[in-house]
Amino acid sequence: MKNNTAISPLNIARMREDIHFQTNLVGRQFNFCSTWGLFSPKVVDEGSQLLIDRLQVESADRCLDLGCGYGPIGLAMASLASEGQTVLIDKDFVAIEYSKKNAALNKLDNVDIFLSNGFSHIDDHYFDVIASNLPAKTGKELYYLYFYDAFVRMRPGAQFYVVTISGLRRFIERAFKEVFGNYKKLKQGQVYTVALAVKE
Repeated sequence: MKNNTAISPLNIARMREDIHFQTNLVGRQFNFCSTWGLFSPKVVDEGSQLLIDRLQVESADRCLDLGCGYGPIGLAMASLASEGQTVLIDKDFVAIEYSKKNAALNKLDNVDIFLSNGFSHIDDHYFDVIASNLPAKTGKELYYLYFYDAFVRMRPGAQFYVVTISGLRRFIERAFKEVFGNYKKLKQGQVYTVALAVKE
């Protein structure tokens, strides 16, 4: 008996094509292309959207998207910081490739996009705003590395925004108070929580 769920060679070829979609972020229309294997390839995920909606970015700020994926958070910050500079980093070379495509697609040239495992390849960059959609399935040790490395790279008064699954909110609160000395919950939903720390 034939398996009626088999995927045809034509469908396989279509799956290899870039995924394209449009969405509204920070008051402007963005065009994105992505691919299977990247996080939330067909739509900006709910957590990133919640974070983006709560960003406070000044026009001359220097910003960082830590773990950028195909770039929605970082490119939204670059749009807001039109007279500043935004850095997008990820440890996945495919994510970097698509972030570069999306920066060009949306005509954002005030960005630097490069491969980095956390802060390992960031040299003399210091930031006013850092934002990250933190991965849910990683050890708390990695979070602490991110938080302490972020603190070192933040200018006085700089803001660090994260979105996590809500089950991690108590840990984030403890860790932010330990590393930054402060914590503010900006939004808590059923699935995601957006939090902020400031370098005082």
